[in-house]
Amino acid sequence: MTAGTIPTTEPKGGHQSTGELPQKIGQLSPSWIVFFVAMLAVTAVGFYAYLLQVNNGLIVTGLRGLGTMAGATWGLYVAYYVYFIGVSFAGITVAALIRIFRIEKLEPVARIGELLTVVSLILGALAIMADLEHPWRAIVNLFKYGRPQSPFFGTFTMVIAGYLFASLVYLYVTSRRDAALLAERDSRFKRLYRFLAAGYTDTRAQRRLDRRVTFWLAITILPLLVIAHSTVGFVFGLQAGRPGWFGALQAPGFVVLAGVSGIGNLIMLAAIVRSATRTKGRITIDAFSWLGKLLLGLLITYLYFTAVEILTITYQPGASELTLSEALLSGTYAWIFWGAIASLVIAAVLLIWQALTRRWSIGLVVATGVLVNIGAVAKRYLIVVPSQTHGQLLPYSTGTYTPNWVEWAIVFGLFALGALMIGVFMKIFPIVPLEETDTP
Repeated sequence: MTAGTIPTTEPKGGHQSTGELPQKIGQLSPSWIVFFVAMLAVTAVGFYAYLLQVNNGLIVTGLRGLGTMAGATWGLYVAYYVYFIGVSFAGITVAALIRIFRIEKLEPVARIGELLTVVSLILGALAIMADLEHPWRAIVNLFKYGRPQSPFFGTFTMVIAGYLFASLVYLYVTSRRDAALLAERDSRFKRLYRFLAAGYTDTRAQRRLDRRVTFWLAITILPLLVIAHSTVGFVFGLQAGRPGWFGALQAPGFVVLAGVSGIGNLIMLAAIVRSATRTKGRITIDAFSWLGKLLLGLLITYLYFTAVEILTITYQPGASELTLSEALLSGTYAWIFWGAIASLVIAAVLLIWQALTRRWSIGLVVATGVLVNIGAVAKRYLIVVPSQTHGQLLPYSTGTYTPNWVEWAIVFGLFALGALMIGVFMKIFPIVPLEETDTP
């Protein structure tokens, strides 16, 4: 094969003509148009709900003040902020590990992970903006009154700004080669590809240089990821006056559950991409078995953390911790708590069975991805809300919190916006890296 060319046929996945871009890029099928219109409509409803909230204040939501108002000041928005930030962790982490250890089986899903990280970070930033009644004031005041000693400061600067910038750089560097190869084809996106390639030439020397750059970028990003997600955990774990939050396991627990939810999302997205882009020959069962094994290790670790947490809050607890533990284990939030535990345990059992029998099934691995994300969303909600409504240290009555349609509309709007960003990306650029070609 000559230097700088793209295969005119894709392995095990269908035929494409010389002028046709790979992976159905630029092809708008009826099903994709229906998907686009549906996601756009959900996003529009979410935006309408957000405008309603901006014009009328948080009174239109289910959020209320603590104590005398017997409510919760942090609710669905903060829970999903933590969830989105968690999802971003595994995407770039898996991509970085692929580059560092040259895990060839996972290379086809590397860019999926990188894109998932960028989109999730954007959604996380929007979720926290939705929680602020006047987000523009918060942004201005962050620069005027921000305290670097505060975990909140680290959340905005390190997680949203630094982490997002590093992820965008990583995604760009790993995509230049494909942009250069696609720029050689006559297509409506030729100028865009040429701009993104930025003078890249597909030679052995250039590929070696890019591999070296991505290797050191990966080495740099990995500790940043752990610090960033630990910082989100510190927002809760350093709150000594709030039962259920204050604890040394919050930071590592946040990191591990971030890996669980992120790999689960990566599994689901890889399955969708595999079916939608003629890449079944590239994203094979081996990739899913690797992801399943990674997920199993993190899942067992998190279940151990959960067991330690339950033992800690039930073994000779104080009055506040007792109230909170009763609400979680047998009271108001019991159905959410045990539902989350059940989904995580079932996922672990499915993965253990496949690992022991060495009979991996894409369908079962995807099912575990769905289950762990159901559990992760529930756990994020339980981390945020119950400690505000139960176990007050001051003599206030037990609080309540029920998200209303405005909050749900905004959250679903965020999910739809994320789906739109990924869907549009797939129609413009290869979401699965093009195969290596021989160059002089």
